[in-house]
Amino acid sequence: MQRTESEAKTLTQEQKQHRSIIALAPHLVESLYAIGAGEQIIGTSAHADFPAAAKNILRVGNYARLQIEKILQLNPDVIIAWKTGNPADDLERLEKYKLKVVYSAPTQLADIASEIIMLGELTGRETAAAALASEYLSKLNNLKDIYSSKPTVKVFYEMWARPLRTVAKNALLQQQVELCGGNNPFANAVDDYPIIGLEQVLTSLPQVVIQPTPYSTNTPDSLNWQQWPHIPAVKNKFIFHPNPDKTHRLTTRMLDEVKIMCEQIDNARQFYFTQ
Repeated sequence: MQRTESEAKTLTQEQKQHRSIIALAPHLVESLYAIGAGEQIIGTSAHADFPAAAKNILRVGNYARLQIEKILQLNPDVIIAWKTGNPADDLERLEKYKLKVVYSAPTQLADIASEIIMLGELTGRETAAAALASEYLSKLNNLKDIYSSKPTVKVFYEMWARPLRTVAKNALLQQQVELCGGNNPFANAVDDYPIIGLEQVLTSLPQVVIQPTPYSTNTPDSLNWQQWPHIPAVKNKFIFHPNPDKTHRLTTRMLDEVKIMCEQIDNARQFYFTQ
């Protein structure tokens, strides 16, 4: 990334604004549109669907495999890749072809603002990027101020149903739970997204269950929490269904949904702490 940024400084703002870009993750596409650089994207990966215009961008791969030949034919000025969301061997091949690859690798919620600044520098849209990043950090700090000193509520986050997987450690979804004042009983698991035994969850007696929208439907792959009415979250109807297209994507829109989730957890907090 340092090499690309150094080279970018030799370009004029107008030249940066006409760079052709392949953005290999939905959150990158969304952020580029948010700063006014959407029209520079000539290729992307599967599931990039926001804003609506993103659906028309040529697909050049998915999380499992990139279409190297198609990318080479497009000959982009810059490829922006997701460090943990794109196949590493394909990215290495692209670098061997001397294509400029910049990596997205946010590890903290605040890093989303830093990434937006980086995208602004790459595309000559520094002013728009700075304004968006500042607005995002303001919202993030506001949520911290509201919920950091409140009593914690025991929260289980159902990342996936079968096998049952949750969030932990440094996962950004775990950081969202902590931001809202949620106490995840599995926060210190070995992995960021550990597989958990159902019995472990039931005996932990969560006060809130976070079950993202796709998994709340009545399908063989979903969990029906109503089977366990002894769990406080079920007994008191504190099972919430955030939109994962917002909470799971590393964009400024994420905080809009996290704010709602924080308010829902706070409603549960008020219930439990006034009993």
